[in-house]
Amino acid sequence: MTLSNTAQKVWQEMMHDHTGNWGMDIEHWDWVPGVGLIAMLDYYEATGKPEVLSYLKQWIKRNKEKAKGTKVINSIAPFAIFPALYRLEEDVWFRDEAVRIAEWMIAEAPRTREMAFEHTVTENAVFSEQVWADTLFMAVLFLARTASLVGSTKYAEEALQQVLIHLSVLQDESNGVLFHGWNCDSADHMSAARWTRANAWVAAGVPLIVKEIGQLAPIPDELQKRYARLISGLISYQQEDGLWSTVMDHPDFYREVSGSAGIGYGIRKAMKFGLIERNDRHQAAADRALAAVLSSISEDGVVSGVSGGTPVMKSIAAYQEIPQYPTLYGQGLALMLLADTCRDSGE
Repeated sequence: MTLSNTAQKVWQEMMHDHTGNWGMDIEHWDWVPGVGLIAMLDYYEATGKPEVLSYLKQWIKRNKEKAKGTKVINSIAPFAIFPALYRLEEDVWFRDEAVRIAEWMIAEAPRTREMAFEHTVTENAVFSEQVWADTLFMAVLFLARTASLVGSTKYAEEALQQVLIHLSVLQDESNGVLFHGWNCDSADHMSAARWTRANAWVAAGVPLIVKEIGQLAPIPDELQKRYARLISGLISYQQEDGLWSTVMDHPDFYREVSGSAGIGYGIRKAMKFGLIERNDRHQAAADRALAAVLSSISEDGVVSGVSGGTPVMKSIAAYQEIPQYPTLYGQGLALMLLADTCRDSGE
């Protein structure tokens, strides 16, 4: 199959009826469908396929009442498509809802003592005073996009500060990669796992955030230097097959495709937006990730090798026990990588 045909099949698989399947059921309001929607929007922007935009609009129509539940960081993810839908549809409801949620984030979202957004979830679980890498993609990306939509320096500066705080507390100063989480109470990284998908959320999310806020808030050297160190560190852990192990500094752990796709996508976007240098090392890493991800996609468009939902585990060994199965975020991160490549190749 060509890249464009593969991307089409990955997208189509996401729309199937997967009722009751946590990883693939798109008909609820949370981070898993949210990543899928963000990816679909990326796919639409890369291809201009009207059926993709139509699906996104119909999804919002079907599911918008579900957004009225408890607001938590993970449930912000679906709102990340609202700024683009407002621009495309000129329906003020999308803009007003985006502003409403952005104001909640600024004024009411729980924060840690270091002023990071506390990672809150829809499940019956509390991670008090914990900073997770996931937050940048699940919520700060939305805030940055809303900042750009309404020209808000307040939103842009908050998004920028969240990126800086997350990088500061999560980055391993010895090699540049990120730990999964930080506990402000105990002042440690808990199990101290250099979890690949956590790194992918940041690798993919930061270039998209910077693109949105760059005209509203100057991007400091610290962010660029930390991000460049992150990418350099990630490339050093890429395995010969082009993938990363689920805990990247444990090459004996299983390879993880969703995180690998997100890292490949992030490298591509960071080169485009000038966050990192466009050079042979970066391009080769992105190309190897693409080839490896493609080999993990079935003829039906199912992305395999994706680890299930993963909180900060109690030990590094526990990450190896997370089962693998198809998910919307696995499909989504792969779709984003494929769509960006198709856009550049003209497919």
